Amino acid sequence: MDVVSAQVSLYPLRTQHLSPAIDAFAAALLDAGLHVEPGPMSTLVVGEASALFGALERAFAAACTGGEVVMQVTISNACPRELPG
Repeated sequence: MDVVSAQVSLYPLRTQHLSPAIDAFAAALLDAGLHVEPGPMSTLVVGEASALFGALERAFAAACTGGEVVMQVTISNACPRELPG
């Protein structure tokens, strides 16, 4: 696999403060050097497949340190085919 894209949504559960889990999750994706486009309900992540899959695992683990979360991911190798410039 080459470049893949993922649309990721993270939902912290049973907490009054959503930001700590979401911030830890986003920081882990950015630390991986991936192209990250946050949106209001999901985040688009683009990068080399091996880097993206590893980053999703680390980001999920980082988000879980603050409590229970649900992560929903849709991954595609169809679009975009190149990393954004």
